[in-house]
Amino acid sequence: MASYDGLFKFLGLTDWCSGGDQGSGPMSMAALLAQTKGGSEEAGSFWSMPLPSLDNLHAACAAFPQTRDLTLGLERAFLSARDVLRVVLDPLTQPLSWMLREMIWLMTATPWFIMLPLLLALTWLVSRSWSVVGLVAAALVTLAFVDHYTEAMQTLAIIFVCAFICVLFGVPIGIAMSRSDRLQRIMTPILDMLQTLPAFVYLIPLIFLFSVTEPKLYGIAIILYAIVPVIRLTDLGIRLVDRDVIEAADAFGMTKRQKLFGVQIPLALPNIMAGVNQTIMMSLAMVVIASLVSAPGLGVLVLRGIRNLELGVGLVAGFGIVLLAIILDRVTKASLARLDASKSSRRGA
Repeated sequence: MASYDGLFKFLGLTDWCSGGDQGSGPMSMAALLAQTKGGSEEAGSFWSMPLPSLDNLHAACAAFPQTRDLTLGLERAFLSARDVLRVVLDPLTQPLSWMLREMIWLMTATPWFIMLPLLLALTWLVSRSWSVVGLVAAALVTLAFVDHYTEAMQTLAIIFVCAFICVLFGVPIGIAMSRSDRLQRIMTPILDMLQTLPAFVYLIPLIFLFSVTEPKLYGIAIILYAIVPVIRLTDLGIRLVDRDVIEAADAFGMTKRQKLFGVQIPLALPNIMAGVNQTIMMSLAMVVIASLVSAPGLGVLVLRGIRNLELGVGLVAGFGIVLLAIILDRVTKASLARLDASKSSRRGA
């Protein structure tokens, strides 16, 4: 006898329960044992009463759906809407595939004696620190020395594109949130979900929507995973601007646009850059996981080490990812320190 048979009898729902499909699905081990013993065993004591889950309720009343019916229903609903979603999302996301494909080609097809000086020049332009430039040079030379140059360029290309798109969309969203409390209340649970959702879960619906050969498959997953910090810290930075400064700007007759670009964004720039730093780090973390769905780069070598039990390959590729994380972190932090120093010098003047 199932644990909740007495409950449904007490509620007078025996006929409704018997109208369900008793024979649907395979028989559980517990039901098989009960049938073998002639069904004479009564339900256990109150202390052994199982949770009223769908499966336990279904054992007593076949009219109740099982958990697998719920999951199959969600899957069928998603598959039925897949074609419509593809019609809408394919044109919108196709530029992302183009950007990723072309950036990867550019950074891998350009000769190393041109690409490396360009990356070092970009590092100097952003950080204005010879020590950071030396660190970047040492890291890239190390990766090239162990024949991981191509994979490192592929990983950097994906990060550059995805981080750029995160900043392009994340900063305006953060600004809009800072100017509207209602929008902030709407966006906060969405950002909480994106931030707490396990990284692998991002890939599940995207695999059904897009082809594995399309770069936008892993590009969208990386962007959704990494865009949250830049949105949150942009919103926070603008909200933390001193009220006295805003009142002074109002006293000078500044418009909302002038206050935003002349006062709020410059003062919030350290927080925004901190968000960019976190976005880049999260993009790098997701690139490794995205190698499961054909994302090129160092993550592929890590995956190869796991699949083939090649310890050395996995460790060297993992060390390469650590090097990329270090140089990206140092470059963004150097640019943030430079912004802070320039802001302090302007205040002193």
